Amino acid sequence: MWLPQLYLMRVISAKSQGYSIATDISGPMTVNGPERGSLMVQCVYNSGWETYLKWWCRGATWYGCKILVKTTGSEQEVKRDRVSIKDNQKNHTFTVTMEDLMQTDADTYWCGIERTGTDLGVTVQVIIDPASTAAPTTSISTTFTAPVTPEETSNSPTLTGHHLDKRHNLLKLSVLLPLIFTILLLLLVAASLLAWRIMKCQQKGTAAPGGRPLLCRPDPAADQNLPTKGYHEALLLCPG
Repeated sequence: MWLPQLYLMRVISAKSQGYSIATDISGPMTVNGPERGSLMVQCVYNSGWETYLKWWCRGATWYGCKILVKTTGSEQEVKRDRVSIKDNQKNHTFTVTMEDLMQTDADTYWCGIERTGTDLGVTVQVIIDPASTAAPTTSISTTFTAPVTPEETSNSPTLTGHHLDKRHNLLKLSVLLPLIFTILLLLLVAASLLAWRIMKCQQKGTAAPGGRPLLCRPDPAADQNLPTKGYHEALLLCPG
């Protein structure tokens, strides 16, 4: 019920402003587009207007409308600034594209066909939807800051993560190096004692204090010649 009334109102408005609307051209009454986005308007015309120039203009009144872009009579796309127009003569439609939309682009526009006499035209109301702005996230943190004197503030260098890692590595080295050195020294002393004991045991015929022989390997046969009573000559055995 509302469509015939709206169409009648557009026809009356068209006649009062001096352009023809009839049924030769039609288009959407309103088109919405997002801010910083783009929108497309498709206008339809009847057969017989294929090679006529199509245009897109801006302005609330017919005589004050400013043409933004116009076709060349072919299907080649024509672009000026942020607005382009392309005619599809097979489908009897021409499409207008507006890019990088701004709030100031909201206005009354016209789809039109240029002809001798009064051009054909239909109004299109363009509405720009504001861009959604996400509210900034606010984080609250509680920290404790120790009071610092001006001298400490000016003389104390700031330690970054890199410097902290470097100091940590130096601390590790200062602990590990003495420990490694101590272990190596102990191993060296133990090896020296072991070598000394081996050399001591391998020395045969070395005289003991007092001129007594040093026996490193007991001779079972020698035990038979020892007297069973009394004191014996001193017998020194190698440790082992």
